[in-house]
Amino acid sequence: MDEFARIRYWNEGRQSQLLLERQGVVLGIGDDAAVVGMPPDKDAGRLEWLLAVDTMVETVHFNDATMEPEDIGWKALAANISDIAAMGGVPRHALVSVSVPKAWEPARVRRLYDGLYACAERYGVAVIGGDTTSSPLHLVLAVTVTGTVEAGKAVRRAGAVPGDAVFATGAAGMAAAGLHALLAAAAGGSGGLAALGGGTGATPPLWPPPAAKGGMAALVQAHRRPAPSVRAARMLAARGTVTSLNDVSDGLASEAWEIAEASGVTIALRESDLPRSGSMTAYAHDCGVDPLEWILYGGEDYVLLGTMAAADAQAAKAELAEAGLPMYIIGEVEAVGPGVDLIRDLDHVQAGGRRGAGYSPVREKVAKRGYNHFGG
Repeated sequence: MDEFARIRYWNEGRQSQLLLERQGVVLGIGDDAAVVGMPPDKDAGRLEWLLAVDTMVETVHFNDATMEPEDIGWKALAANISDIAAMGGVPRHALVSVSVPKAWEPARVRRLYDGLYACAERYGVAVIGGDTTSSPLHLVLAVTVTGTVEAGKAVRRAGAVPGDAVFATGAAGMAAAGLHALLAAAAGGSGGLAALGGGTGATPPLWPPPAAKGGMAALVQAHRRPAPSVRAARMLAARGTVTSLNDVSDGLASEAWEIAEASGVTIALRESDLPRSGSMTAYAHDCGVDPLEWILYGGEDYVLLGTMAAADAQAAKAELAEAGLPMYIIGEVEAVGPGVDLIRDLDHVQAGGRRGAGYSPVREKVAKRGYNHFGG
């Protein structure tokens, strides 16, 4: 099967003409370049383009122990969609570049495209082209996504101001727990995250871990099939009170530091208000891991971390709740910065819920770390 036959095999007939027209596609896959017009939206007024690209490399981002081919395709597109959401935008089009080694036969790559197109269908993204090459050893998948946002309304990292509330659109740490579980299962209870050079390396003594096995599917799903917070981002951005946004790709701590540095502020997170998945916490307990390690430094959750006017935070939370979407108010923005602090109720926890007369929260500096390809 030559290059062009493979492209047709992987892409032909995947998306409806209605979806393509809705995203302004004039000419899609099959020529030297795609042709798109600005997607029709009579209510949006003038729009600006958003552009994002992410690359997934076999043995760096995935392997057979952690991901099925369908999951790779889904996640590669979802990571880009999350970047568009983090700007308050709407994802529109995707360009897919894949470098394929001999070990990846066409049917296996087609399964990867199955997952990618499933994600595209879920979020209304038109796949309009890309590139296909051979690779000497490992599969490399790079996806570029376009999006749109109302002119002048893109939400940046640099807008947080003292007094803002800090919020998240979901629980962090689940994807890291899911990766740990998959690696532990593949290794028969040994190796863990240390095999990829990250995390604690702790592994459960038994597999599946007795206390957490009922919730294991949710953790694996969080790692393999993340769900970007596009709808929540659009609803929040429409309120006009969100001052910064970032998606949690490299860890909650890393993203908080990015906002803090870009805005010149301190992000103060309250440990007691950080959302925790029950299945993640139970699994961490079985593994002898502090759940906070995965929450702060795990990454790849693709929930949103942001700041907004404190006076509007509760109303925004109520609006999202009515739509069935989570939002957690997890801290506040302070003037002196940049930095990220964690406010811990250690006395409260140790006293079983009873605060002594001398009670005061403990403030700790949050390490500036998360996933970094070059160890910086």
